[in-house]
Amino acid sequence: MKRLALALAAFAVAGSALAEYPEKPVTIVVPFAAGGPTDKVARDLAEALRKPLGGTIVIENVGGAGGTLGATKVAKAAPDGYTLLLHHIGMATSPALYRTLQYKTLDDFEYLGLINEVPMTLIGKTALTANSYADLTKWLEANRGKINLANAGLGSASHLCGLLFQQSVKIDMTTVPYKGTAPAMTDLLGGQVDLMCDQTTNTTSQIESGKVKAFAVTTSKRLTTPALAKLPTLDESGLKGFNVSIWHGLYAPKGTPKAVLDKVNAALKTALKDAEFDKREQALGAVIVTDGRVNPAEHKKFVEAEINKWGPVIKAAGQYAD
Repeated sequence: MKRLALALAAFAVAGSALAEYPEKPVTIVVPFAAGGPTDKVARDLAEALRKPLGGTIVIENVGGAGGTLGATKVAKAAPDGYTLLLHHIGMATSPALYRTLQYKTLDDFEYLGLINEVPMTLIGKTALTANSYADLTKWLEANRGKINLANAGLGSASHLCGLLFQQSVKIDMTTVPYKGTAPAMTDLLGGQVDLMCDQTTNTTSQIESGKVKAFAVTTSKRLTTPALAKLPTLDESGLKGFNVSIWHGLYAPKGTPKAVLDKVNAALKTALKDAEFDKREQALGAVIVTDGRVNPAEHKKFVEAEINKWGPVIKAAGQYAD
């Protein structure tokens, strides 16, 4: 009888949580500064989520330490569904990049679903003699020890892509970290650095204007965007298995009631089908996720696979943060 009473009580609490949630504004924590690509995704998603979730959504930017400060805040927040986290690939790379983390990626969060994926491009300064990826491979070989590869800072998308590219071509390059994509791109445009691998959200306009040379895309299939459709993939160019995209997912603190998680996941799936959200994501060069990874279990399985993928790459490079 006691077990039955406890079970009924738990059922009642779950039912109450679903019926009442959300009673107050839901905060989505973005672990980066306002104005960046992840912040843009969060604000666009918030617009699409409001109606299906049935409440007010507030974006809170908690930047610092490569996204780990914001993630820590959510991991330690009350598990009531009112504090969520929208994070990118850093969710999977932080365990290897940082010697100490205040949370366990696979244990301290409830996974709510993947949102989108953003392709990347390998680009170079216009002064390079190479005009194709085949030319670039010859140039890389001829200039061993003299190549500069820009990135937007430790743990950034461009940093991660650059690490994998160096390992794949088996050529060490001098990595030049910047405090963000903008200054890295400025120096690439000015010819101070040779190469960079970065998101289409940051490179497409530069490629279209002819201000940089584009050599390849990092996805397993060619892109359909007009400005990028003619670019080969690194995989078809000889780097078999090379596949890098920057993805975003939604999370809640561990222990959030299942009824609440189910409601947020259902709202997320509806938001991902919103025509205006799709339009905004296409403008960013992003592709909305429509496969099984929009479900919590598949989302978590994907992140675990990404942790296993990037861990060895980061450790082999020996580039860590305290």
